[in-house]
Amino acid sequence: MSILTVRHVTTYRYRQPVAFGEHRLMFRPRDSYDQGFLDSRLTITPPPASTRWIHDVFGNCVALVRFSGRASELTFDSQIKLEHSPFNAPDFQMDADAKTYPFAYSAEELPDLARCMEPHYPDPGDVVRNWARQFLRVGHPTDTGTLLMTMTCAIQESFRYSRRTEAGIQPPAMTLGLRQGTCRDFALLMMEAVRSLGFAARFVTGYLYVPDRDGPTRLGGGATHAWCQVYLPGAGWVEFDPTNGIIGNRDLIRVAVARDPSQAVPLSGTWIGLPGDSLDMVVEVQVSSEAANTNRAGTDGAPVERDGPRRVVDQRN
Repeated sequence: MSILTVRHVTTYRYRQPVAFGEHRLMFRPRDSYDQGFLDSRLTITPPPASTRWIHDVFGNCVALVRFSGRASELTFDSQIKLEHSPFNAPDFQMDADAKTYPFAYSAEELPDLARCMEPHYPDPGDVVRNWARQFLRVGHPTDTGTLLMTMTCAIQESFRYSRRTEAGIQPPAMTLGLRQGTCRDFALLMMEAVRSLGFAARFVTGYLYVPDRDGPTRLGGGATHAWCQVYLPGAGWVEFDPTNGIIGNRDLIRVAVARDPSQAVPLSGTWIGLPGDSLDMVVEVQVSSEAANTNRAGTDGAPVERDGPRRVVDQRN
């Protein structure tokens, strides 16, 4: 077990003082058996008129922040500390009938998993489904763990990671055609691929810990990160990070889960002013281990809508 700390700072600058609407923040990590929440501090400048905490439909912790007055700079400074218990290997202790594909979810679990099993994006010409089927053994049952691990590693090895500043997600068919994307694009591609095979999958947003420069290459540090989970009977929701080929929770700090990436945007909100008032945004994420005393920092800009007051900030790589 290690103690990890995350500092996530987002700063917006404007040409002149502007007003701010409600902002929605998803920074607080999910408390679980493999990561235990210890402490957090959220500093917002200028101070908000009110901050209200809720749990969304997925049980994620969300802060709703409202402001009064105007300012030419807005900063969100989130600091969290947690215990993290990394697993070197995934827990594939599945039910006996789920160890080989195809299998069926139980009648008890199926109603709750149904929406996470349905593909959510168009698949012209079944290109995503056909790509997913290449990982199956033709005419024979396929080992479930091998299927998912092979798909995870195939994305890592065959696709080019490219940090993108534009907000939003590439359609999975586009990611497959381009053979490149961000961590959120790769997560969505794997989700839709396994959903086409009948698995339940969901999107995860959080942070990536990069242990040291001499360890395995880790893509997606210095900003928020994204990966996916697949539900396996007997093992539960298992982490798969196709950007880095990580299977299990090692180096992954889970903040929020959702059925679709649009439901897990780390920071979104509105501002009121002239279209040209918005100057820039700077994001800095530092993840460190108290045991290793190792820091990694970086910046990743994501755009606001320059021509209007609505802003949706997607800080995932």
